[in-house]
Amino acid sequence: MSEDRAPGSAAGNAAGNAAGNKVLVVDDEPGLAHALAITLRAHGWQVHTAADGAGAIEAVAARHPDVVLLDLGLPDISGLDVITAVRAWSNVPIVVLSARQHGEDKVDALDAGADDYVTKPFAMDELLARLRAAVRRAAAPTDDGEAVVQAGALSIDLARRRVARDGSDVRLTPTEWAMLEVLVRHRGRLVTRHQLLQAVWGPGYTDETHYLRVYSAQLRRKLEDDPAHPRHVVTRPGMGYVFEV
Repeated sequence: MSEDRAPGSAAGNAAGNAAGNKVLVVDDEPGLAHALAITLRAHGWQVHTAADGAGAIEAVAARHPDVVLLDLGLPDISGLDVITAVRAWSNVPIVVLSARQHGEDKVDALDAGADDYVTKPFAMDELLARLRAAVRRAAAPTDDGEAVVQAGALSIDLARRRVARDGSDVRLTPTEWAMLEVLVRHRGRLVTRHQLLQAVWGPGYTDETHYLRVYSAQLRRKLEDDPAHPRHVVTRPGMGYVFEV
C-alpha cells in the first residue's frame, strides 16, 4: 500500500474538479497505476494505491477513501472477493476498471456490490466523470423537511438516507440508495428505465439496462419479504419500475 501526493501547484490548479476527494487505485500494473495517479492528482484528487487485494482491503479500512477504483485481475485474490469483503462493513463507492468486457463479468461485479464498471481501454474523461458521479451519489444532499416514508415493514428516511426493515437498519450501497430514493420520491408512479438510468447514473448511461436488473434484484433481496414476488420494488415489463407503498 502506498500514497501518492500531488505537488501543490497541480492540486491547486485542479482542486475544483475533485475538491480534494480521496481515491484508492487498486491495480497490479505499476505503469498504469502510476499513470492514473498522475492524472488523478492533476484533477485534484488525493490518491492512494494498492497493488493487490489484501492491500486494497487494508487501505479501505485505514485510508477511508471517498471512492475505490478497482481492477478485477489481482495477483492474490479476485477483485470480486475484494468487493465482497469490503461490502461486509463499508458502503464506499467502488468503480471497477477491468479488461474483462463480457456482460457476465459486469453483472457479477455489480451484483457483488460494485457501483460502476469501466472497461479497458478507456477514455480518461469518462473515467473521471464516473468517479465524480460515484462520489456525488454517496454524498448527495438531502431535504431535511422530507417526511419518513412507511411502506409495510419498511421505514425510509429520505432526509437521513436511512432504511429500516422491521426496526432493523438495512445497509445500502450509495447506488442502491440512489435508485431507491428516486423510486420512493415518485412512489406510486412509473419511473421509466430511461428516467431511472439518467437520474442515478447520468445521461451517458441510458442504454445500460442491465444496471437496473442487477440493482433492482439487490434492493429486493434487502427490502422484500419475498424477493421473487416483490411488493414494493415492482417491475413494469418493457417500461420501468414503480415503488408501491
